[in-house]
Amino acid sequence: MRPARPRAPSHARGEDRPPLLTSCRTPVFVGPVEGITLGEPDLPPAVADLGEGHVLSSTSHHADHADVIVVGAGAAGLSAALALTAAGIGVSVLEASDRPGGRMTTEETDGFRLDRVGRFLSTSHRELHRLPDLSALTLRPFAPGVLVHGDGRLHRTGEVVRRRSPAPVPYPRAHPDGADPSGAYGAWAARRGVGGALTMARALASAPRPLDEARLGASLARLAGMSAARLAARPERSAAEAIAARGLPARTVGGFLHPLLSALLCDPELTTSSRCADLVLRSFARGRLCVPEGGSGAVPDLLAAALPPGTVLTGVRVKEASINRVSTEEYGELTCRALVLATGAREAAELLPGLRVPDFHPVTLLHHSAPEAPPTGAALVLDADRTGPVAHTAVMSAVDPTRAPEGRALITSAVLGTPPAGPDAVVRAQLARMYGVPTGDWELLAVHRTPDAVPAMPAPHDPRRRVRVLSGLYVCGDHRDTSTVQGALRSGRRAAQAVLRDFGVPGVPELPLAA
Repeated sequence: MRPARPRAPSHARGEDRPPLLTSCRTPVFVGPVEGITLGEPDLPPAVADLGEGHVLSSTSHHADHADVIVVGAGAAGLSAALALTAAGIGVSVLEASDRPGGRMTTEETDGFRLDRVGRFLSTSHRELHRLPDLSALTLRPFAPGVLVHGDGRLHRTGEVVRRRSPAPVPYPRAHPDGADPSGAYGAWAARRGVGGALTMARALASAPRPLDEARLGASLARLAGMSAARLAARPERSAAEAIAARGLPARTVGGFLHPLLSALLCDPELTTSSRCADLVLRSFARGRLCVPEGGSGAVPDLLAAALPPGTVLTGVRVKEASINRVSTEEYGELTCRALVLATGAREAAELLPGLRVPDFHPVTLLHHSAPEAPPTGAALVLDADRTGPVAHTAVMSAVDPTRAPEGRALITSAVLGTPPAGPDAVVRAQLARMYGVPTGDWELLAVHRTPDAVPAMPAPHDPRRRVRVLSGLYVCGDHRDTSTVQGALRSGRRAAQAVLRDFGVPGVPELPLAA
């Protein structure tokens, strides 16, 4: 471990030029800190071709130094930093905003906790199981299945397993004896083979239901038992084409699969690769849809808190990047042995021209407060009629009571694609139809528009896009994997493992296909 350099005296506020960053560590994640210019490292010039149209060069320069600099403190960057620090590598994470999280941020307004994008998690997500740093995370599950609004009424569907308890699900560690009392350990059962699918099939066999529901449940149970490798071997086309070709009744496709996949993928037209859609649908079948207690920002906050104090530095804007240095607005040049770009795809391409930038699915979240909660409980409500802009909605205060003050309900609704002008009035009218209650006294708390919310994954899509551009330079994020929280965490871990292999750390495993 490199000995800590002594902290220099603080400079007076209001300097024209901020001092360079010292390696002194301060609590958890901090804003710009003050220090002194360190010695000049003896770094040889280097020139390298990225293979994606960008040529890098580096020269000797004055700057502070870290083994690895990670640019971006979203889920991918924090995942990479955790894997690297666990291997004894010194890391600095530079984040331009005032807090970690990227798109996984939650703002607090008058006692409400409001997500900016609000992606769903699943209790079957393996990356959550693999991160012991999330031991304090509580997942709040939605009610089993979903409520679908179609033909002017609500009906429940997609409940593939009977579960005994709607209680909050603590961090979903693999259960030692295979018991699954709350449905939190479906992924553990699935890892043992088809046990999870057999459990579902038995539940389906014992539950009388209409024929279409039985066929749907059996199809989901089969999907739950399939390996990722088997799903990857299926012919690849758009998700819309794939589900239309699988022999399910049109009312099942239009009344459940299409609106569900639209919600999970944030893709209303289902142009997403059928293989990626199958992975997402398999997660739905294996576990429970859920959200982090307290907001999606709880995940990056816990990951950042698990890093060595001061590793995450906020309010640091990177202007230029190359293999062994970055140039920042606040500190000038900082040097490193390796650089991991963990920003969004568009920001990464600005730093490294030539990197592929995907299309994106825009998401707009509208958060409403109501004096009384609609009578849907903790269900995810999907719109199958597609008569308005809202694709899905939920009473989030029923799913997670910590998101709203006592005596008020929080209703969060998602508009996929381009939102209408002045969305509140048209959204409120649609929500009145979907929930069957008046919405005139609902208060609009916030509208969060995120044009680059979800990277598109059209067929053909590679869920293992390379994260190693060349030795010393790595790129990670959900745009290099699957466009999910799981994909972001996984891509960060892949990038860290690539760094460790290039550093000559022995025993670094290759990751299997995305699960």
